[in-house]
Amino acid sequence: MADKKTLILGATPDTSRYANFAATRLVERGHPIVNVGIKTGEVAGVPIERPETIHHDIDTITLYVGPQNQPPLYDYILNTNPKRIIFNPGTENTELRRKANEKGIETAYACTLVMLSIGEY
Repeated sequence: MADKKTLILGATPDTSRYANFAATRLVERGHPIVNVGIKTGEVAGVPIERPETIHHDIDTITLYVGPQNQPPLYDYILNTNPKRIIFNPGTENTELRRKANEKGIETAYACTLVMLSIGEY
């Protein structure tokens, strides 16, 4: 199923990073993306923006930011109010997961790339 607009938090133009792989795979499978991060450039033809503009049409936020760097992003993430947040390996955070669940946001400790590869995205 395509067209789950996905915000990639921790987007990077570095082609060796999983966030970059995920952006490319999402676009290949027909999912529109929003790249958000601290790096400049673009990924999969979409510019990387700073975590400032709140997007209100996001189905999924897929996290590629370690838990130690997430607290300043809590308001941004929660105010985006996605349907779900995917905590990719290394981004697991029980505090953010609890806050999201309290707002009715589905959360998963999973891998976006695996979910895409097995058709469970």
